[in-house]
Amino acid sequence: MLPIVQALMAQGLTLLGNAVLSKGKEVVEEKLGIVLKNDPTPEELSSYRAAEMEHERFLIEAALAKEQVAQENVTERWQADMLSDSWLSKNIRPMVLIYLLCTYSILSLLSGFAFYVTEAYVELLAQMLMLAMGAYFAGRTLEKVVDLKERGK
Repeated sequence: MLPIVQALMAQGLTLLGNAVLSKGKEVVEEKLGIVLKNDPTPEELSSYRAAEMEHERFLIEAALAKEQVAQENVTERWQADMLSDSWLSKNIRPMVLIYLLCTYSILSLLSGFAFYVTEAYVELLAQMLMLAMGAYFAGRTLEKVVDLKERGK
């Protein structure tokens, strides 16, 4: 991560930091009329906060544009996987999802029968499962939307 972005995030200026990541430092400085520094003074931080509030709409749109590009890149990779001749590349996402669901279910059953399962493992597995389910189902929806859009052209 860029030092300027780290400095902004550390000061709670996440909208500003995300906009710098998305649009670039120069674009943000020009739009907001400020000069961003890696080690800002308290007065400069105050001006950054004021600019962040004043240009909130621009900063939110910049962050959303970054997220949309990231989602499109993931969708393109998944579409490439589906066009591949490899059985594994076509089936890895459902297999990971099934594995995580089964593992989580087995650990749940074991913990019900007085078998001690460390809380950290359960929490880690739950987070991985949520991430995999979100990516799989949201990704599949995105793939279908993109496919329908392309067919409509």
